[in-house]
Amino acid sequence: MDLPQTNIEDGIGASTVPLPAQLESPATLQAVHSADFPAILQQLNASLLVTTYQAGKLVMIREEGSHLNTHLRDFKTPMGMALDGNRLAIGTHMQVWQYVDVPSVAAKIEPLGRHDACFLPRSSHVTGNIQIHEMAWGTGGELWVVNTRFSCLCTIDSASSFTPRWRPPFISALEPSDRCHLNGLAMVDGRPRYVTALGETDEPGGWRAKKARGGVLIHVGTGDVITRGLSMPHSPRWYGGRLWLCESGSGTFGFVDVASGRYEPIAEVPGFTRGLDFAGNLAFVGLSQVRESAVFSGIPITERFKEEERTCGVCVIDLMTGNIIALLRFDTTVQEVFAVTVVPGRRYPDLINDDDSLLENSFVVPDEALADVPASIRGSSR
Repeated sequence: MDLPQTNIEDGIGASTVPLPAQLESPATLQAVHSADFPAILQQLNASLLVTTYQAGKLVMIREEGSHLNTHLRDFKTPMGMALDGNRLAIGTHMQVWQYVDVPSVAAKIEPLGRHDACFLPRSSHVTGNIQIHEMAWGTGGELWVVNTRFSCLCTIDSASSFTPRWRPPFISALEPSDRCHLNGLAMVDGRPRYVTALGETDEPGGWRAKKARGGVLIHVGTGDVITRGLSMPHSPRWYGGRLWLCESGSGTFGFVDVASGRYEPIAEVPGFTRGLDFAGNLAFVGLSQVRESAVFSGIPITERFKEEERTCGVCVIDLMTGNIIALLRFDTTVQEVFAVTVVPGRRYPDLINDDDSLLENSFVVPDEALADVPASIRGSSR
């Protein structure tokens, strides 16, 4: 689709604004978006969170009238995210960070009155480098994690690096060799139901040999492979009574008929599709440019488009028609997107992970303890 040259930067307005001083990179995130993207977020009363492990950033995408605002926070290799109400989990190089939205702090962030959410860190759990991919909150507040390096699904508890809970039947051992590149997780009724992997293999790195068409969709409950022959599948999601996923290697987005196992693409885009969330009848799909490398060579998307023709960003797809109705394209800094999360009810969130002054003076206590807090300081600490 044709894009009007609407510039968005890290900051307010359309002018080029350098990244905040606390960010290590001196670069500027430059992007363009279709004219109706801000209106879509406004109508949904929502914002977007995007992780990019390649650039080491969490990108907050927020509407400001006729244009979008992007705001960046540094993380080491951020990938999977899980949002449940006011709780946000982010998986990184060897940690799972958990954040909570504190509205009273949001009200005090400059410019005053602009922010409607502020996520503050509550815990960091060290998993070791398990190559965390997708994550999801489940029944009872459990956080489920796709542990790609150990080819399993796991949960997190304080006593262990991770607790293995399930692995594909064809994986014979629990060891850190990325045997099938387990990557995607779809929850149904608060429990893991479907996963994607790039190969049905039991050798260290075995998935790489047939990555172009070796991808599989697996039913967690039975262990059965529902669909074979997929090109690097990612991001399975159960939504609106259908199982959706990205066939990343072909640059498509579609759904799987779980009875027959047939994958039906509804949209084809000029990018490696990975990262998926929904709002109403819209899908927000992450796009990656993907670099020419051994991992991404020989897959359909790299053969169909040259590297300079491939797009990195987020597209909005109408689930009824398959049409791409809006697009945000990153032109600098970000070349790969991993996760895309819709933040409902929050149009202008922030996340604080490096402001020691704010963090050391922001306190959240249980409601029953507020009676002992002087009224003069309730909601005023920063």
